[in-house]
Amino acid sequence: MAGISAKQVKELRDTTGAGMMDCKKALQASDGDLQKAIEWLRQKGITSAAKKEGRVAAEGLVESYIHTGGRVGVLVEINCETDFVARREEFKTLARDIAMQIAACPNVEVVRTSDIPQDSIDREREIEMGREDLAKKPENIRAKIVDGRIEKRLKEQSLLDQPFIKDQNITIEELIKQLVATLGENIQVRRFSRFTLGEGIEKKEENFAAEVAAQTGQKKEEKPAEAAAPKAEAKDEKPTETAPKTAKKKGKKKKK
Repeated sequence: MAGISAKQVKELRDTTGAGMMDCKKALQASDGDLQKAIEWLRQKGITSAAKKEGRVAAEGLVESYIHTGGRVGVLVEINCETDFVARREEFKTLARDIAMQIAACPNVEVVRTSDIPQDSIDREREIEMGREDLAKKPENIRAKIVDGRIEKRLKEQSLLDQPFIKDQNITIEELIKQLVATLGENIQVRRFSRFTLGEGIEKKEENFAAEVAAQTGQKKEEKPAEAAAPKAEAKDEKPTETAPKTAKKKGKKKKK
């Protein structure tokens, strides 16, 4: 694979309007050949998707997904440009697939990485910079490692960067761009909410093992108390048995 320069990426981006990462992937897949990279982007539907991104998408639908057992639920809003496309089966399938994707990815919190607040990113950076495994590394090397870790963390939280659960070779963003090329309209994921049963509720934790042990201990204490009662009665009966024998002896001595 040929080395891809920033100049090549910029040239392809200016020509097609595609995103930087898409242009880089296209050039890598085409060994740096600009024309082949353009064809690659067209095949993926990325060039047409990039041109339509600025168009208003106010139609669409709200899709829901409830996971088996009713413990996880998702609501997601997918937008397109016209009601006609919103009624297309391909669009409905996309909405269902994305709702299912959100349910399967508990770490996903935002639609895209740009939705993550900067203060959260800065806080993560501070934590990573202070990790012990980087303490002895030079400042410039440590910064590069931290940047890589932060980028990975942000992508883990971004819906569009997730590998599609039905085809791990493409991301959700690429899946949407493919449908944009098919339907000819701008398609955007606007927002979503994920519901997990019992999330945020403080549950009372009971130690069942301790409870069983306590009950068992009480039963063991009760048994010796019951067994001791007959022994005490036996001790009280012994004097009544020996009393007549003592009386007989005394009577014989008096007779003599």
